[in-house]
Amino acid sequence: MPWQLDNDRPIYVQLVERLKLQIISGQFQPGDKMPSVRELAAEAGVNPNTMQKAFAELERDGLVQTFRTSGREVTQDEEKLHSIKAEIAKDIIRKFLEQMRELGFEKEEAAALLEEACKEEKE
Repeated sequence: MPWQLDNDRPIYVQLVERLKLQIISGQFQPGDKMPSVRELAAEAGVNPNTMQKAFAELERDGLVQTFRTSGREVTQDEEKLHSIKAEIAKDIIRKFLEQMRELGFEKEEAAALLEEACKEEKE
C-alpha cells in the first residue's frame, strides 16, 4: 500500500521524515539492514531517484550508513538516535505551543492542559 504523501511539500522531505520516524521509533533497529531503494520506492509509490535522495539525506544526518557489499544499515550510534529523537520531540512541542498561543493560551495554561490530558490518558 502506498504511503500517504501530500503535494504541499517536497516528496523526498516527506520520505525522510517517515523513514526517520521509523528508525527512531524502533521499527528499524540499530544495525538493521534497510530495504533497498527500489523496494522502498515501490512500497511508497515514488520514483527510485526520489527515494535515493531521501537516503542520501538520512546518511548526511548520520542515521544510516552505506556499505558497498551489504547495502545500507541503520546506525548503531545510540547517542545519535537519542539526539534526533529528542530534536523531533522538541519540534512537536514547539508546534503544540505555537498552536496553543494561536488559541489564546499562555505557556502555563498549555502546560496545565497537557498535564491534565496525560493524567486522563493513564486512566
